[in-house]
Amino acid sequence: MQIKEILTTLEDFAPLAFQEPYDNSGLCIGNPNKEVKALLLTIDITEDVIDEAIKLGCNLIISHHPLIFSGIKSLTGQNCIERCIIYAIKNDIAIYSAHTNLDIAPMGVSYMMAQKLGLKNIKILSPLENKLLKLVSFVPFEHAEKVREAIFEAGAGHIGNYDRCSYNLEGNGTFRGNENSNPFVGISGQDHTEPEIRIETILPAHIKNKVLKALLNAHPYEEPAYDIYPLLNTFEKAGLGAIGKIEPVEEKVFLKKIKEVFNVTIVRHTPLQNKKIETVALCGGSGSNLLKNAIKEQADIFISSDFKYHQFFDHEKKILIADIGHFESEQFTKEIFYQIIKKKFANFAVHFSSINTNPINYY
Repeated sequence: MQIKEILTTLEDFAPLAFQEPYDNSGLCIGNPNKEVKALLLTIDITEDVIDEAIKLGCNLIISHHPLIFSGIKSLTGQNCIERCIIYAIKNDIAIYSAHTNLDIAPMGVSYMMAQKLGLKNIKILSPLENKLLKLVSFVPFEHAEKVREAIFEAGAGHIGNYDRCSYNLEGNGTFRGNENSNPFVGISGQDHTEPEIRIETILPAHIKNKVLKALLNAHPYEEPAYDIYPLLNTFEKAGLGAIGKIEPVEEKVFLKKIKEVFNVTIVRHTPLQNKKIETVALCGGSGSNLLKNAIKEQADIFISSDFKYHQFFDHEKKILIADIGHFESEQFTKEIFYQIIKKKFANFAVHFSSINTNPINYY
């Protein structure tokens, strides 16, 4: 099996198109066409992790945090990033990262956190904006079902908990082919009117090419007519953070549960609100910018990391903020990778890194 087969599976779950502009998710080292022997899952790439990969016979490392964030102008081994790059290349180890695209993907990092805490009715806290398209095409009656089936199979037509969604309107299409045409219906050089179905459906922008290819392959016309419109609708199935419900519980009891679930010794938090926790909002990694979303959704607590001193004042006595640490909030990403890969490649050798790459310690 080639490395790219593993990566395709990961990107079907967490498309690279989802990543934030500053990010550098994807394959940063290695040849995607090379055979993969075994792979190692980790949060961060360090020299110790590469050592571990070598000992385990892994020639592919999949991490959450990218090894390379910005441009590399030289490779002299002057810092840990450069040393890791040199070390991986020397040992023919490929490195792939899924960072903010895994944060944003449906059932990504925050969703896993929510599951670990036992939340119910989980939904996205901050859904994606401007990521949806409307596709319209005009198909002769007897071929409409075939075209619909093709674009649905390619991923179009999902709205919330429903799939295979479309709107269909009957009408007449008119056209005339020139001397170089080979029309499916009608005769070149003559006006033709054909009863057609106008098919409308919705799709995420990142699968546009896949859906268009399916449409064109299934459509009988030599020159299929179609329109694509950008939509202002929110993409409710993907985005940052998560929010859900639990049975009402005292604040201190829930803070204790947070410590147990995420195996943390310290939870930095704002003053207790003296009310029970029922609605829980959270975000893996640096999620302080989603505090307003959590307050807007009337969450009782917001769990994330990397809050600065003055940001703790932003609770405005409306919500309990709980900062559990960056690494701690993202520790379950390895489980997400494992589930994705094992679902497709059940017998493939996948190892969890035993190296604690958290650079922050508590005394």
